[in-house]
Amino acid sequence: MSEISTGSTPGELLEIAVRVARDAAATARRMRDEAIGDVQTKSTDTDVVTAADKAVERQVADALLPQRPGDGLLGEEYGDAVQVAPGAVRWILDPIDGTVNYLYGLPQYAVSLAAEVDGTVVAGVVVNAATGDEWTATRGGGAWRAGRRLTGSTRTTLDQALVATGFGYDARRREHQGAVLARLITRVRDIRRLGAAALDLCFAAEGTLDAYFEKGLNLWDHAAGGLIAEEAGLVVSGLSGAPAGDQMLVAAPPALFGALHDALVELDAAGGV
Repeated sequence: MSEISTGSTPGELLEIAVRVARDAAATARRMRDEAIGDVQTKSTDTDVVTAADKAVERQVADALLPQRPGDGLLGEEYGDAVQVAPGAVRWILDPIDGTVNYLYGLPQYAVSLAAEVDGTVVAGVVVNAATGDEWTATRGGGAWRAGRRLTGSTRTTLDQALVATGFGYDARRREHQGAVLARLITRVRDIRRLGAAALDLCFAAEGTLDAYFEKGLNLWDHAAGGLIAEEAGLVVSGLSGAPAGDQMLVAAPPALFGALHDALVELDAAGGV
């Protein structure tokens, strides 16, 4: 797809996304620095995160929608801001991916912003707000970080693969995910749980991680990161031919995908609640 019906190319949409996401990441980082020392005056620790989530999402909406009034915005905090016409752009935003990391000051939390047209993500950026690291992709244009095109891991066997995953917040889901992981961990080099799906996908895209899987992701968790992983040459899918989604997302280079996929099917990784 080289031209969007609104007159914006994927590259032009990416330029907008990068500018907006960088500003949003700066706001997230500043709000944490200013508010985190005052957590004890809040009713709960999560007030800090909720306030920052909402502020960042509102900032992105205020930056995008006035200059692009025909576009929509799907965000974690406010849902769909505008219903878009066929061929129009819908922006998909996770204002702070990795909110527990954000609360604790762990340097893995990100702003994720993607542009979607007719159900297909055509551009995306993920900015690690804690470090300023940035990953981008356009559909058909490759995935990039700091001027380097990303090509994923060169690992070819699952037993030597470093695999990332994440866990849901529901205790019953965690119980099932833990049981799956207890049986998977003997089949891989090791497991990592970094706490931010968008960053897990970017690390897999650049080969820092060999593969990633998780159940229970929302579209805003993986829209930008999933495109970045795909454009780096990874297979991004669900299980048994299903698309990547809330039941399961697996991202791995072609040489690893089949073995990881089959192991997850065998272990009923998409099961449970």
